[in-house]
Amino acid sequence: MTDDAVRFKQQAGIEAAALVESGMVVGLGTGSTAIFATRRVAERLHSGELCNIVAIATSHATDAAARELGIPMLTDDIPREIDITIDGADEVDPSLDLIKGGGGALLREKIVAQASRRQVIVVDESKLSPRLGTHWPLPVEVLEFGWRSQKRFLERLGAVVTPRKNNGDLYRTDQGNMILDSRFGPFIHDVPVLAQGLGARAGIIEHGLFIGIAQDLIVAGVSGVRHMRRGSSAAVHV
Repeated sequence: MTDDAVRFKQQAGIEAAALVESGMVVGLGTGSTAIFATRRVAERLHSGELCNIVAIATSHATDAAARELGIPMLTDDIPREIDITIDGADEVDPSLDLIKGGGGALLREKIVAQASRRQVIVVDESKLSPRLGTHWPLPVEVLEFGWRSQKRFLERLGAVVTPRKNNGDLYRTDQGNMILDSRFGPFIHDVPVLAQGLGARAGIIEHGLFIGIAQDLIVAGVSGVRHMRRGSSAAVHV
């Protein structure tokens, strides 16, 4: 990762963390951009700028980082509605629809996103895409039982499927499931239809298409930091 890329990620995370207010329940996302927002929330909390916040993490890694930073955490059953969640994305299209799951946390990320009043996505400009699937494979989380049948199913839909591995072994999510990275290329002609079909398939636990979920996009790049909202006149320029 270049110094510029790290700087852009940090800028986006800090900008998003400014949206957190005292008394909020905050969803803390996973990944190299979202962690900057988590760190900034912790800084604001310890300085006294924020008070009475509590958080829920989208992964074990983020939970551990937040606790180390001194952020009070909710239990995993999410007993309260989440006011705002700040998370990253692997790919963002002009409608603010997303591919997520490169870090393997897509199931928890989607649960937290759907439990949130406001979902804010933070990215550097390299994550912008004219069409989902152009730059990133679609992660699909599956049960180990029957996983090869899910691989064949995805291949029939036109994907090139690679079981994700970690140090030569099959990768396991926080829930102990597998991930099939499914490269459709820019040929996902109807993203909502694909999402519906994947959601209806037994054995597929979750997929990385986040459709209509993000309300805000904060993107940092060489031209500065832009904050766009779904339905606004602002467009994502790629």
